[in-house]
Amino acid sequence: MRKSIFRQIIAQLLGLGLIFGLTLRLPTEARAQAGRVQPSTTQKKNKRSSGVQPQTGEPQEAPPPDVIGSPQEAETVKVETSVVNVDAVVYHKKTRKLITGLKKENFAIFEDGVQREITNFATPEAPITVAMVLEYSKLTDALGGNWFEPGRYEVLRPMAMFLSQFVRPEDYVSVIAYDMRPTPLTDFTNDPGRIRQVIDLLLRNFPASREANLFDALKFTLIGGKGDAVVLENSKQETMEYAGLAALQGRRTAVILVSSGIDTFSKINYDEARRIVQSAGVPIYIIGTANLFFKKYGDQLEPTDYITGFPGRLTFLQAQNALNTFAKESGGAYFPVTFEGELPSVLQSIDAMLRNQYSLGFKPSAQHDGKPHKIVVKVDVDGDGKFDDKDYVVQHRPYYIAPKG
Repeated sequence: MRKSIFRQIIAQLLGLGLIFGLTLRLPTEARAQAGRVQPSTTQKKNKRSSGVQPQTGEPQEAPPPDVIGSPQEAETVKVETSVVNVDAVVYHKKTRKLITGLKKENFAIFEDGVQREITNFATPEAPITVAMVLEYSKLTDALGGNWFEPGRYEVLRPMAMFLSQFVRPEDYVSVIAYDMRPTPLTDFTNDPGRIRQVIDLLLRNFPASREANLFDALKFTLIGGKGDAVVLENSKQETMEYAGLAALQGRRTAVILVSSGIDTFSKINYDEARRIVQSAGVPIYIIGTANLFFKKYGDQLEPTDYITGFPGRLTFLQAQNALNTFAKESGGAYFPVTFEGELPSVLQSIDAMLRNQYSLGFKPSAQHDGKPHKIVVKVDVDGDGKFDDKDYVVQHRPYYIAPKG
């Protein structure tokens, strides 16, 4: 009898608790629905990348209406592209002289050993769009500093020389500095005043962090993502969404990276960064720094990193290997600079390669395995029907990654 009374009391209490819980939960859910922010369709910073497809042959959704024009009620249409674009530079093996004036008939493209038809071809006459990526950290100061100037000048000097001497009125350039995270200093611009502002900003400021997250910076530059708002735009927003350079179509694109190659704290690892570089299809021209420091003190360094976090000898060797790999697998070039006097010739070489890139496109095989496929571009300079592999070099990316699924 006593147990049945207790059971009735417990059931009543549970019923009251359930009702009370519902009365509390309903206003909470209503407030959550009222305060829920709808997804933003803000236009990405890289305006020229909107509404076009990437070079790697991957499917991409059409952009929201406010990206391509005024808002409209049209349905979203998915468009797939199956053309892989390859930027190629041709030069003589012995003289290193760049070869210009070639036509579509002078080239042949092979995918995994099978020749493919060249569907798109463009001569090296189009303007260029360059993203300059700079290692701007306290580690740079430590590796390149001396009694006369801070180490970051080793990074800023080639940046200032290129922006002031090699950018033409029809070109566009953006500048991204990285330490713990990449920070866009200016969006793509050809305004000389804005370029001078970028140079002054970096010269008059100091690095904030000792970290140098190279892999994250490459990922942000090539495929985009959320990052800090552009510094020189004085935006009220703290972060913004950016489109990567790989999505930019209709212009010749490239990355100029000025870095020691050391990565300290990136969220992605070397293999992931390498895969992004392979699939982006954007040539990376690299000016390697910290070479003078390594040549002077490399034999005195411990093999592994110090307990303080200072890089050891193996870290420097791995950094140089990573930079060389990124340049080679993107179709770019790596220039390890030791002395300031080397910069003019290095920047002239980079500018000449940028201005003489042939753009080739081909339709790949219908493979959707998500794996890299080998690309070989051959050239017949004199048009005699034979490839001139012994005398000429075709510099291009050696792989493309097929879309998966």
